[in-house]
Amino acid sequence: MKGAERPRPRPAVFLDRDGTLITELGYLGDPDALELVPGAGAALALLGRAGFARVVVTNQSGIARGLFGERDLERVHARLREALAAEGGGLELVLSCPHHPAIGAPPWRRVCPCRKPEPGLILEAARRLDLDLGRSWIVGDSARDLEAGRRAGVGHRVLVLTGKGAATRASLSPAELDDVVVVADLGAAARFIARAVAGGAPA
Repeated sequence: MKGAERPRPRPAVFLDRDGTLITELGYLGDPDALELVPGAGAALALLGRAGFARVVVTNQSGIARGLFGERDLERVHARLREALAAEGGGLELVLSCPHHPAIGAPPWRRVCPCRKPEPGLILEAARRLDLDLGRSWIVGDSARDLEAGRRAGVGHRVLVLTGKGAATRASLSPAELDDVVVVADLGAAARFIARAVAGGAPA
């Protein structure tokens, strides 16, 4: 008798946090200041219904800079999950990089493979959740978000024009823009991704 087949790895949508999922406030260490972008919960709910794991991958060098601590960041992310759940959304995983290559004291001051544009956070999520990176998407407002996705082998990249997105679009070459989808915000990104999957392309 043949053993049970291993489930097929599922795709994910990797989400930047500041400027993409929440309002850009700089170095956020106070959960009471957290504010979702409009429609964030509904966008994540749509992605969940479309079969995607939803994963936040975020650089948080405020820890290395001494602006807030690990416990503060945990409280911010707990509030993030609460706020999304109140709008019907959810997250499978939140991963952050607390390091900076030149600021702060060890162990926070170091070059590491998890600080975007390095792909470490995405690769760690793929290991933990058994994700199919080729069928996955990354959504962010900065070039380093898009580059982290490219380096990790994420199949599709989306630039939102919230946060730093408009400035990022202006900084990209025509060839770079040809390789990404540009949309107004997270809600538009979720609708685009859901339509693409429902239509069978991109795979």
